[in-house]
Amino acid sequence: MEELHIIFSGEQVLVSKKPYASWQEIQAEFDDYKTSLGPWDAATTVSWLAEEYDLVPSAEEQIESLKSSGQTVRTLSFASDKNAFS
Repeated sequence: MEELHIIFSGEQVLVSKKPYASWQEIQAEFDDYKTSLGPWDAATTVSWLAEEYDLVPSAEEQIESLKSSGQTVRTLSFASDKNAFS
């Protein structure tokens, strides 16, 4: 089962399917790291994102796109142009 991390940086929210041993490993990879959640399975990740944010395309579509792509990290896109998590 693939596990996902939601990563909050200074300017964006990302989802990563890269396996991390700890949040410190994530922090070392992202210069503007704020915090992260996970690892979670895809269903839990989709559920949490859909509850917390208005994503376009939907949380399910964005997570499925990441899972089926060769990408390791995806920047989430929100319904509004405003910084959705400030």
